[in-house]
Order: sequence, then C-alpha cells, then structure tokens
Amino acid sequence: MPPQSHDHNFKNLFQDFPRESLELFYPQALELYGELLEITFVRQEPRKHHLSDSALALDMPILFRFAHGCLLLWLVEFQEDKDKFSIYKLLRYTTDLMEAHPDAVVIPTVLFTDRKNWREDVPRQLESHLIGTTFLHFEYVHLKLFALHAKDYYSVNNPVAKILMPKMQYSHSERIEVLRHAYLGLYQLASRMLFEKYTDFIDVYAHVQPEEQQALCADIMEHEETAMLAQYIKNLGRDEGRVEGRVEGRDEGRIEGRQAIIQRLFTKRFGQNILNIEVQERLRKATPEQLDLWAERILDAKNLDEVFRDN
Repeated sequence: MPPQSHDHNFKNLFQDFPRESLELFYPQALELYGELLEITFVRQEPRKHHLSDSALALDMPILFRFAHGCLLLWLVEFQEDKDKFSIYKLLRYTTDLMEAHPDAVVIPTVLFTDRKNWREDVPRQLESHLIGTTFLHFEYVHLKLFALHAKDYYSVNNPVAKILMPKMQYSHSERIEVLRHAYLGLYQLASRMLFEKYTDFIDVYAHVQPEEQQALCADIMEHEETAMLAQYIKNLGRDEGRVEGRVEGRDEGRIEGRQAIIQRLFTKRFGQNILNIEVQERLRKATPEQLDLWAERILDAKNLDEVFRDN
C-alpha cells in the first residue's frame, strides 16, 4: 500500500466500512433515523460550473437510506494537508449534492488526518448577513484524528477506530500498545480478507520500522488475549513480513530477524539466557521452517525441551 495513494486508501476504508464509519464519526444519524436499509456510493465528480473549470473530485459521498424513507447523504472529504482545504469548494460540493438529491439531508464532513498540532485552525463556517438578515450560513462536521486519544478507543468495538488508531494521539511509550490494540481489534472485528488488507494500512500510516516489528511481534505473543492473533499471523507467514523484523528482499535478513525474535521470547517466557551457547547454536543452524515451528510452539510449550522436541 503506497503512501502516495493517501486519498485512495481512505476512500477504500470508508467503502469497505461505510456503516462503521458513520457510526464512529456521526452516530447521531443512526440514533435519529433508526434502521439502516441501504447504502449507495454516488458519483464522485460534481458537474463543472464552467467548461474551463478543473475537475473537482468528491472524496466520498455516501447515500444512506433509512426506514420510513429517510435519506442522508454523507459527504466526506479527507485532508492530510490542512493548507489545501477550501471551505468555499466544500460549500460548492455541498450545494451541488443538495441540488442533485433534494430529498436527502446532506452532511458535509472533513476528516483531517495529519498527526501534528496546528498553530492556526481552518475556517469552521461561512456567514453573510446584514442588518439582522442572514443571507448565508454554512458549517460542516470538523474531525481531526490527532485530537482523539488512541487509548480512549481501546474498548470501542469498531474496526474503523482500530484501523485509524495510528493516526490518533498517543505518547511514544504507548506506541507498541496502541499498535497491538489496533491489530487485535481489527482481527476480532473484521473478516480475514479485510484484516489482511488493513494491517497494511496500519503499518503504512504508523510508519512501523523493522525493529518495531520485532518488538510488536514479541508483545503480541506475550499477551494471552492476543495468542490467537499470533497464531493466525504465523499461519499467514507474516514472520517473513512486517511483524517479525523482516529485512525486505533478503532471505538472510529475514532469518536473522526470526532468530532475534525467538531469542527474546525464550528469555521472556522461560527465563533462558539468550547467550546460552547451545541455544545460540540451535538457532544459528536452524532452517526457516524450523524457526517457524519453534515460534509456534513457544505459545504453548512449558519449557525449552517441548519447543525443541523432535529436532
């Protein structure tokens, strides 16, 4: 998942989880309208007002049809760079959709996704009035992910919240814990296909480094509640990928990463000194398949002999 496809990645997220996205960011709609019957993704390019106008791309207009015929059109714009946001363009998008869908309530929303504090806020509303008469009033739902604290969403059963945790606020000391909750929550709440897809999203937007991948893998395997996740990752062969300290494109680097992970797990689970010569020699001579097998056995083994049995 390349970082340059930022808008496309977020569009995919809302396309895969439209109800969950609405439930997370605008729950008032579900509370007010009740049963949700149908979700439609409408056109993404509004009409031009002049032929010379450049194309205007709507990030994500989603039409929700509720019981009793109620319609809600949720217009979501994603912004990584707040300086590129234009409230005037958003107003144009909104009125175009209001004209195209006169029976729907249009809710313009902007999701700011950059992980930094702002010195100045963006415009929140437009107002035009004179002598007690208001000619125009426009505002939108303003959402800034970095204003949310990741730990507040540990117990929120929403896959979108788990996927977006790396874009929220947390201290450096909480980083591994946040990533573990993101992986675990996604594993518990999403299909296996979507878990595969959005672990990539988490890795990319959290800027997970190889050494963090090692620490994250060890952390996942050490917690009882993530044991099934660890086993699933093993079965997918992720030890050759981002979770177990890969050095991409180099088999030797991948093997060394796995050896380092297993050494650390031995120390934490069995109190076995990683400088033990016999253990070091076994790991050094092990094949990738043996390393995979031993890593799986660590989850349930009571001692080193059970890990190394039949080898």
